[in-house]
Amino acid sequence: MSYVHDIGGRHGMGPLPGLDDELDFHAAWETRTFGIVRSLIYRGAFTLDEFRHAIERMDPARYLGASYFERWLDAVERLCVEKGLITSAERDEIVAAAGEDA
Repeated sequence: MSYVHDIGGRHGMGPLPGLDDELDFHAAWETRTFGIVRSLIYRGAFTLDEFRHAIERMDPARYLGASYFERWLDAVERLCVEKGLITSAERDEIVAAAGEDA
């Protein structure tokens, strides 16, 4: 079975995004998301495989419409709730507060 993230061999999807020799952050929130994910993996909150799988479990329409780091943010939010680090209500409060700061 093929999932939305598995685009190998499909036509009309455009070129695969790549990174140059260094990470290419477009906004400060992307840098923070990268740091949060790295910290949580380092501290054992979840594994890299769990993180990858969380990205792969995104709603297909959301996945296709999301940027690279929007996918990271979606996955880390999901894992923090699933692992009991925060509640769904706390996540919603954090997301709302972040939107006010934008």
